Amino acid sequence: MYALVDCNNFYVSCERLFRPELNGKAVVVLSNNDGCIISRSAEAKAMGIKMASPYFQVREHVDRGDLHVFSSNYALYGDLSARVMEVLDLVSPQVEVYSIDEAFLNLQGMERMIDLDRYGQEVKAQVFQWTGLPVCVGIAPTKTLAKLANYAAKHFPQSLGVVNLSKPGWRERLLQRTPVEEVWGVGRRSAVKLKIDGIHTAEDLANSDAETMRSRYSVVLERTILELRGVSCIGFEGAPEARQQILCSRTFSSRITRRQPLEEAVREYAVRAAEKLRQDQQVASHMAVSIRTNPNAQFEPRYRNTASVKLPTPTSDSRILIKQAVLLLRTIYKSGYRYMKAGVVLSELQPAGNYQSDMFCEDLQSGKSVSLMQTLDAINQRYPRGVTFAGQGVTQDWAMQRKFLSPRYTSNWQELPKVR
Repeated sequence: MYALVDCNNFYVSCERLFRPELNGKAVVVLSNNDGCIISRSAEAKAMGIKMASPYFQVREHVDRGDLHVFSSNYALYGDLSARVMEVLDLVSPQVEVYSIDEAFLNLQGMERMIDLDRYGQEVKAQVFQWTGLPVCVGIAPTKTLAKLANYAAKHFPQSLGVVNLSKPGWRERLLQRTPVEEVWGVGRRSAVKLKIDGIHTAEDLANSDAETMRSRYSVVLERTILELRGVSCIGFEGAPEARQQILCSRTFSSRITRRQPLEEAVREYAVRAAEKLRQDQQVASHMAVSIRTNPNAQFEPRYRNTASVKLPTPTSDSRILIKQAVLLLRTIYKSGYRYMKAGVVLSELQPAGNYQSDMFCEDLQSGKSVSLMQTLDAINQRYPRGVTFAGQGVTQDWAMQRKFLSPRYTSNWQELPKVR
């Protein structure tokens, strides 16, 4: 038995948490560089605003005051997500964090001891009381059905935010009413093909022949069919797997035509990737740097390239990774282009302190290096951007555009809410 807890319109809910006057009003959150809509309130959906719509298409609503818009505030969203997951850890014996705004709870055996509907309501109330964020809860004997139950909890107000598919008849009725494209594991292209084959609802898919669907589509779809029938095929992963690689990449707010600002950007990304590496207590043995122009530009030259290097010994030292990143960039940089994006990738990751160093090379992860990086991280955690490397630049005119950015209410001393 599983429960899926999913925050409602998560990014919008995070923005409303410190702006309660926006409750009941149309609100949207934009993607990087204020490009497209990636989160909508129910009121924005009712206005007909579509997901992934470009900002310029809704600007008229903003100018009239009908719509409130925010840039993506990942510092705020990440912190509030961590708080939600902490609450779930307290109310469930096992939690699997699935994404920034949803998690599976393992309820195996609990159905014999507690009322699952009441439990779902208690989880919903506890998260809201302790974080201020609204959630819905879907309960079912498989993960796919739990996803479907959560979908129902969001779309049917009479459910009061909790749907339990272990109750007799509930699963059958929901499968009949759910379009096949809403089933977890069914992609857009697969949904189109399924409808051509006469499969329009989740019930149609559950009643199809699993082996035939495996041969015609994939083993993933076969597994989905079995899950819809109540056969659990997707296991519970309580502890998150260690990352296999770390990517830090951004689209620039404006095109870069000179090497210096491009080097600043690559240094910035190398520092951010190194910080993530140390947070995970890992070291990297391989680095890659990529740059590219706009692939859709029709009237200007296009170029993209990647360079990589095997590090002499594993490391998480920002200084070493910055140096390697700049050297890689200089091997692929070409003048005369308008660069749109750059990225740094760290791979071949392994636990810090648990690797075999090369006896013929200097160990890049020395004791002094570790101590210095720990001190640097401690300062920057208490004072965001407290210490930076000179090569990261000061103005960073190329940095991501976020005109509508809200304060980092929960993670920056200078941006804490003020009560008057």
